[in-house]
Amino acid sequence: MSTESAADIRVFRLPDAGEGLTEAEIVSWRVRPGDVVAVNDPVVEIETAKSLVELPCPFAGTVAELLVPEGATVQVGEPIIAIAVALPGAVPRSGAVPRSGAAREAEPTQAPTPVPAPSGRTAVLVGYGPRTPSTTRRPRRPPTPGGEDVVSDRVAVQNDISAPVVGERPLAKPPVRKLARDLGVDLRLVPPTGPDGVVTRADVEHAAHPPQPQPQPQPGSQPRSQSHPQQTRIPVKGVRKATAAAMVASAFTAPHVTEWVQVDVTRTVKLVDRLRADPALDGVRVSPLLLVAKAVLLALARHPGVNASWDDAAGEIVVHHDVNLGIAVATPRGLVVPNVKDAGRLALPDLARGLAELGATARAGRTAPADQTGGTFTITNVGVFGVDGGTPILNPPEAGILAVGQIRDLPWVHRGKVRPRKVTTLALSFDHRLIDGDLGSRFLADVAGVLHDPATALLR
Repeated sequence: MSTESAADIRVFRLPDAGEGLTEAEIVSWRVRPGDVVAVNDPVVEIETAKSLVELPCPFAGTVAELLVPEGATVQVGEPIIAIAVALPGAVPRSGAVPRSGAAREAEPTQAPTPVPAPSGRTAVLVGYGPRTPSTTRRPRRPPTPGGEDVVSDRVAVQNDISAPVVGERPLAKPPVRKLARDLGVDLRLVPPTGPDGVVTRADVEHAAHPPQPQPQPQPGSQPRSQSHPQQTRIPVKGVRKATAAAMVASAFTAPHVTEWVQVDVTRTVKLVDRLRADPALDGVRVSPLLLVAKAVLLALARHPGVNASWDDAAGEIVVHHDVNLGIAVATPRGLVVPNVKDAGRLALPDLARGLAELGATARAGRTAPADQTGGTFTITNVGVFGVDGGTPILNPPEAGILAVGQIRDLPWVHRGKVRPRKVTTLALSFDHRLIDGDLGSRFLADVAGVLHDPATALLR
């Protein structure tokens, strides 16, 4: 039986891993060509604008080709991997990887003469296929009358960047081509340093920013060490790119107002110590943030206009009946804001577990996109960094965000005498289109009142 009928090539296209995501970066492949995979086996890890996600394979078969290299950014719907799926009753020839159907659309009309594969891995460029050493070598030009060979076009480019290679398409991976377009670099003028004459990212960056001659040091001055570069450039992508876009949109769309208040939270700190010994919270990390979250939920129930958003398209204010409480978490990939769904209905032990799970998952980079959408109010705890306070930017489309500063021992008038007390600063930013000063002030004072005397506040 021919190999053409032994299997069918199925192409797996990048799905929308979240709600409305348009692109993702290929972080790492979990498989290689020739590996056998089953349905729902993880084949690739991608980074979206929200989190790291492992994609399961929808087909069972043998990996025929990885269509996108690691580090590339892919649009939703683009092919990323080809799987050879065995047809019913077909017996493929040993060692053969069949091709058929849509995956053969790009095959040439006339197949090239087979060339024995070299030992080890063969470098493959997407769009070029495997490079074979025997039939593609350019013939040498005849020697000049002076006895010296004419230098080839590509070597000439290495010595003279102004001499383009006419009619020759330089070899480069798609991300490198995109980088060249973004930097305005003509790939034909870039001397390649990669294997098999491939233009690398470093080649493009070198061509775009050639080294400048170093000035001669003045007498008595210390020369700059070449091992210490003057700057480091970090690509803006993934969570950082999404956060930047959201913050710019928030800052220049919603009119921010920030108010703050200092609060004596000595009783809250004592209550935290008692809760840590409570069997109902055994195994859960209890911190002042838990009681801050509870105070926010109680205040939102009494001031529902803060738990709202602005719908500009409909010309409406949307008041949310459920509180999806977001907690800003700093991660190596940037700031993420997962939220506890319907947090206002949770008892204190369940709220504590929900906050702990969200934080651990976020720091591990595994927050599901659904847990980062639909938030209605956010808390950011800048106190863990030793900061007293700040003016937080709204997490769109939410109308309010509360920053909690560090808790410090400060001199405070308590019962008519100056005593050392546990004091923190609360800063509330709100969207002045739908929250006026009266509502924002009453809400902030309510949160402060709960934290000042939590035992009494919980009885109300």
